[in-house]
This record gives sequence, C-alpha cells and structure tokens, in this order.
Amino acid sequence: MLKTMKYMGKKVLVMGLARSGMVAARLLREMGANVIINDGRAYEGNDDAKIMEAEGFEVIAGSHPVNLLDLGVELIVKNPGIPYKTTPLLIEAQARNIPIVCEVELAYAICEAPFIGITATNGKTTTTTLIHEIMQESGIKSKLAGNIGIVSSLVAQDAKKDEVLVTELSSFQLMGIVDFRPKIALILNITEAHLDYHTDIKEYRQAKLNLVKKQLESDFFVYNADDEFIVSQLLQTKAITVPFSQKKVVDGAYLADNALYYKGEVIIAVDDILLKGDHNIQDVLGAVAVCKLYGATNEAIVTVLTRFTGVKHRLQFVKEIAGVKYYNNSKATNVIATKMALRAFEQPIILIAGGLDRDHDLEPLAKDFKNVKAIFAFGQARERFLVLARKYNIHCEIFEAMEKTFDAAVKIAKAKDIVLLAPACASWDQYVDFEERGDAFIEMVDKI
Repeated sequence: MLKTMKYMGKKVLVMGLARSGMVAARLLREMGANVIINDGRAYEGNDDAKIMEAEGFEVIAGSHPVNLLDLGVELIVKNPGIPYKTTPLLIEAQARNIPIVCEVELAYAICEAPFIGITATNGKTTTTTLIHEIMQESGIKSKLAGNIGIVSSLVAQDAKKDEVLVTELSSFQLMGIVDFRPKIALILNITEAHLDYHTDIKEYRQAKLNLVKKQLESDFFVYNADDEFIVSQLLQTKAITVPFSQKKVVDGAYLADNALYYKGEVIIAVDDILLKGDHNIQDVLGAVAVCKLYGATNEAIVTVLTRFTGVKHRLQFVKEIAGVKYYNNSKATNVIATKMALRAFEQPIILIAGGLDRDHDLEPLAKDFKNVKAIFAFGQARERFLVLARKYNIHCEIFEAMEKTFDAAVKIAKAKDIVLLAPACASWDQYVDFEERGDAFIEMVDKI
C-alpha cells in the first residue's frame, strides 16, 4: 500500500456505511484523517453503526443533517448511491465548495498496482469479468474490484506493483473521482439511464466520461466506434484511443466474416463463443481490445471465450425443462438492456418484465417484439406493459407479484420457447436489488 499524506489531519465525513463506507472510514483513519461517520439508517437495529462506534468512531445515524458541515468538514467520502441533487447536506456542501468523492478515489491514492477502468450503461459486469478471466488465463496477476461488488479501497490495500485492478465503475462512482487515472479505460456504450439520480442526460454522460479525463499520453482509451456520442467526445482524453466495432474494420478489435479480429489478426470465430447476442459480442470486442493491449495471449482469449457462459443475472441460462429454456436477466433494469436481451434469441420468447415504475418510455421495446409471443408483467409498472402489449396485439397478463407472473408464464410455455426474465425496470418496489429478484426467479425455475 502506498503511503500518502493527502488525508493526514483532515476532517472527513464518511456518508453511508455498509461495506464500502466501513472500509473507507477505517482506511482514512489509518491515513491520519479525523473521521466522522454519518449513516441515513436509524441507529436502532443498525449493526454497522454500532460496530463502527465500538471501534471508536463518532457515528451520527438516522438522517443526514446539514449542520454536520459546521464541524469543519474538509472532505466528504460518500456512498455512491446517495444522490447529489436531492440530499440537502450534499447540496450545501457543493455550495461551500467542499470536495465530495467516492471510495474509489481513496483506492487510487493508495494502490501500488495500475487500474483498468470499465464503464458503460450496459455490459459492465460481463466485460469486467471477461477481462479478469482472460488476464488470469494469460498468467497476468489480476484482481477484480469496484461496482462488481468488491470494494476497491479494500482490494487496493493489498495490491502489488506487478498486479492490475480490473475495476467496474458506475456513473455514481465516477461522479466522485478527482485524480483517479486508469492505465486502460474502456467505455462500451452510453445510453439514457439513471435520470432519477442524475440532474439530466448531460450530467450522466459526463460522469461516464470522467473515466478518461485524467489519462495521460501513455495511457489507452478503448472505445466503441459504433457509439456516435462516445466518438464525438474523444478529445476529452489525452490517451491513445483504440476503437472496437461490430460494423466496420477499425484499427483495434472488430467483427468481420463471422469472426473477431484484433488489428487484422483473427482471434476467434463467433460460433465458437459461448456468449450469445449482439450485446455480448460488443462486450467481447471491448474485452479483447483491453486484454491485447495489456499483453494477454490469443490462446487465453480463446480458452475463456469458449468456456464463459455469462455472469449471474445477466442473460444467465438457468435450466431447460420439457424443452423450454429459462434465462435470468434480472440485471436488465432499463429498456436498452431488455431490448438487447430480446435480440439474443431467434426462438419464441415469453417475456417476464416489470418492477419499479421510473416512468421510462417503454415504446422502444416494440422494435424488438418480433419473437415475443407473450408478456407477463408484475410490480408497479405492470399496467404500462399491459398497455404496450395490447397496442401490438401481444398476449399479456399482469400480476402484482413475480411468483404469480412466473406461474402464469410457465402454463403457456411450450417446447423450444424461451422464458426470459428481462424486467426493463429496477427491482426496488419488491426486492432489495436485482440480485435478490434474479435469485427468486432461479428458485422458481428450480421448483418446477
């Protein structure tokens, strides 16, 4: 772990506990900061707050009082999920020009190893996992970190110079970086998402592009040459730009003649890749470009791509029962992700969708209804799916709970059908997160 005086003697407010907040608070204290912890959950029943208090930290729980800033706070390290635009404490902190960062910034300050940073609206986790596995298969010492569920500042403490941190980064995290600089940055795509968190689409896009702003001429930025917006923003980085494309030959990774190439060299035939769907080919191309830049071998790339079946909750094949295949894509929390899932299949699809109604426009789904034979919807947004299905003469049934929705879908499923959970909505109306929702779906399949 690198020694830094950056936080020595500073009054730092850590907002939000859970695992990342606890790691951040302990690390800051180790670096000599004067730490105050603030968690929005009530103190009663808040085991995290009680653990940190027992360790000697000052903990204020139950709300985010603005007057905490009057204690001489010089820096805020916040949980990425706490929104800037609706949290009065953060609004006031910005008015007072108090820096606000996420724990990824702490990770960068202390990490001996270089970073590979991956972001996108869709495909981050699959691509991050692929890169990590290809690196390891090539004998490169790789560690997973970030939004994939592994606290970056914890991994960074033990990382060595000859290792690399393959780090998934969300727009929430990228809003909170200042000095973070990846050796290789990868942006797969930028489409509309999380506008309930961000002020507008412009802020969301810029958050994604923050990934490349601190890069130097010796760094690399791998980008999607098929994404017009990303292409228009290449001047935001000094790094060497390396494109990938599904539509044309580029000086990087590309798709041609039903095979994947890197700079004119055939890597693998598309038919040999276990991951199916155009969106997954996009992810694979991005991963191939990053891994080739870092020195991975073609043999390692082929080995991983011919065994990798996907990440849990991301177009995950669950089981085949009586000729019906069940797929869990609970991570499809927006319309774009669901459209990509629908495009992955040529067989008849029974779509299970719904969840938290964030008033997103569902109409774009219709362009990919070619193989959809029925829609079964649940949760807050179920009525909106019913309206959409009726408009396009698709059989639709709606229920409040996913379990009843699933049971109804199973009743009409026939051999060679695909039963696909791809909700196009967040999970928070009924589930803690998309993982819990996906696990519930898997359990339902197992009970058939």
